[in-house]
Amino acid sequence: MDTRIIERIDEHEVQNVINCLCRHPKNVLGPRLSDGKVSIGCFYPDAVGAVLNRTDTGENIEMAHIDDKGFFGTVVDCDRIFPYTLTLYYKDGNSFTTEDPYYYNIPVDKEALDLFSKGINYEIYKTLGAHRCTINGCDGVLFSVWAPNALQCSVIGDFNLWDERRCPMEFDETHGVFSLFIPGIKEGTIYKYSVSTTSGTHVFKADPYGTFSQKRPDNASIVFSLDDYKWEDGEYIARRNEADFSKSPVNIYEVHLGSWKKPSEEDGSFYNYRELAPMLCDYVKEMGYTHIELLPVMEHPFDGSWGYQVTGYYAPTSRFGDPADFMYFIDYMHKNGVGVILDWVPAHFPKDAFGLACFDGTCLYEHWDKRKGEHPHWGTLIYNLARPEVSNFLIANALYWVECFHADGIRMDAVASMLYLNYGKNDGEWVPNKYGGRENLDAIEFLKHLNSIMHKRNKNILMIAEESTAWPNVTGIVEENDSLGFDLKWNMGWMNDFLKYMEQDPLFKKGVHGCLTFSMMYAYSEKFILVFSHDEVVHGKGSLVNKMPGSYEEKFANLRAAYGFMLGHPGKKLLFMGQDFAQFAEWNEGKSLDWGLIDSYEMHRKMHEYCKALNHLYLEKKELSELDYDPKGFEWMSCMDADHSIVSFVRTAENGKMLLFVFNFTPVVYDTFVQAVPVSGKYTEILNSDDTAFGGQGHVNPKPIISQAVPKDGKENCIVMKLAPLSCTIFDVKPAHVKIVLDAVEPQDNKDNGRNLEIKSAYIRNTEKSKKITKPGKTTGRKK
Repeated sequence: MDTRIIERIDEHEVQNVINCLCRHPKNVLGPRLSDGKVSIGCFYPDAVGAVLNRTDTGENIEMAHIDDKGFFGTVVDCDRIFPYTLTLYYKDGNSFTTEDPYYYNIPVDKEALDLFSKGINYEIYKTLGAHRCTINGCDGVLFSVWAPNALQCSVIGDFNLWDERRCPMEFDETHGVFSLFIPGIKEGTIYKYSVSTTSGTHVFKADPYGTFSQKRPDNASIVFSLDDYKWEDGEYIARRNEADFSKSPVNIYEVHLGSWKKPSEEDGSFYNYRELAPMLCDYVKEMGYTHIELLPVMEHPFDGSWGYQVTGYYAPTSRFGDPADFMYFIDYMHKNGVGVILDWVPAHFPKDAFGLACFDGTCLYEHWDKRKGEHPHWGTLIYNLARPEVSNFLIANALYWVECFHADGIRMDAVASMLYLNYGKNDGEWVPNKYGGRENLDAIEFLKHLNSIMHKRNKNILMIAEESTAWPNVTGIVEENDSLGFDLKWNMGWMNDFLKYMEQDPLFKKGVHGCLTFSMMYAYSEKFILVFSHDEVVHGKGSLVNKMPGSYEEKFANLRAAYGFMLGHPGKKLLFMGQDFAQFAEWNEGKSLDWGLIDSYEMHRKMHEYCKALNHLYLEKKELSELDYDPKGFEWMSCMDADHSIVSFVRTAENGKMLLFVFNFTPVVYDTFVQAVPVSGKYTEILNSDDTAFGGQGHVNPKPIISQAVPKDGKENCIVMKLAPLSCTIFDVKPAHVKIVLDAVEPQDNKDNGRNLEIKSAYIRNTEKSKKITKPGKTTGRKK
């Protein structure tokens, strides 16, 4: 046994390795060449003997036992570092032979880490995390983790008995990154990082950049490569890149994968991503949705958070399969023409000990000051976006889901909580910015940076903000109008006002009429998306149909009218699952939707058919999407009749084609209702929510209606139509070259605001002849 190693090794560093306090294990572990001699050290706790096996010469060299805790070493006369393996022996007679992780140079990309330190490495996930690679012909995994304040980081797993002493990582002082290549590690290996902190504790952490995790309640990371999946959605991506979403239908079906459908209600099991793909895709296509939006699929420990308390930002949740399964899911959707938007949570993260909280023993990802770093009412932590590596972690993560998983968009949760330093906080619980204001300057810069780089690197990706305040210029191009750079903003104002209006008894709707019409005062201030999301059907709020007033039938009629209003109102659309067949129960993440309602109850089945008809009309008619963000695409016909709760408007396409929408939000039938119209011509009813096919009473207009040249509500022409109770009626407009002139006088009693006209006679005029027609009678209104 050669004991020269004792003279050539730093005993202090040996003790640091033994006590998990070593940042530079390669100072004493692995081979080191000096003065024509190779010194080799190894540490295997509880081993009683070690032999160095030279694979180049076949020589077996017994190593000196430097410390009885399992540290061994030897010196070999050689002018180069040679290949070898180690054989370890234990008291029970067992032994094993292994590669030495410290034999291999660590191929860390210093340039990538330089960019990371500046906050601009948009593919940092290719450097940090666990990555399969081959070094000197040996297959293994390179592990890298950012933990600048840790005294030591080790890779732990089944492969080393979860012993934090066995695989300490080498530290890069410049970038604060620990790295280690471990030979022989395979795909599917479970691992964590053991972090030794300055307080003397050892915490086991999941990999912040891990691509796969154990299924809850277990939480270790799993080695998984994303490079093996072969995508087949090239044609879809090409079409998407050429599309103009602002002038196209965007109709989003919001989905929680865990409760859309379940294989069993008893055992809490889930369908795999690959099983969900065809079921969900077929449903979405049948119903006429253009996109699905998934509640967060990033790994999270608690089902009841719905995914909004993320611990694994780079890992699709293992509840439904592995990352390749999720890639298949998106690929399948794309091949069938369905877009996929992912809900994403950069505003906060949970305090779970295995997650990002106090990652290296300090407040690394979060602010150290609780007034900046914690949501007191949510019990979660706030990212320190002023730290370049933290903002880079999040920006690269959004890009990762788009560029590695082909997501079509990112819906960003709780943007308002990021923009305002005092969001959800009382006086004394927050710190003003350097100008004394409440605006979060770091978050503003983060959002602009993210959106600008997303659009620079990826064409036609939808960046969507859930922003609930009147913050200006949320949508737009950062460089042009100093906006935050989002493509769409959830119209929370419209949703709150409209639901407040719809929840009123018809008798009292006139008192809140402004809630119905006010949204058009700001409709073009942002590029809005109209939403009835998951947040509106939980926590005692009731499902949408249960929010509606009236009898059983009237609830459905009100909801049909509400959906019709949403269809006609400018803005893209989003509806949460279960609401398109009017599920009565609130959403419960622990059980499937009540699909049986469609087959068992006529009103639910007909509501389902109604929503399908609305969606397909939306896809068919350019009037409903081409000019969503141009005032030319919308015109009120009547918006002031609060007493009768009747409104009407026109939607127009770029080619001038028009649709007329008429809404009656009271249970009153008007047999001969006089409706102002934009032009003279023929008005053909193309959808009526009161159609018996949709569960209504059948007060429809089966024949085209010719307009009459009688002024009404400031317009030169009108039609006489049947207006159903609690209804949405949609007419296709065909302008005519003939004009119908109606002789009429206002009734003596003007209390109905001129709604009923005394019709005496009418003439159809054109350049060749005139024909007199007589239409006696008076329009009437009656309660159904």
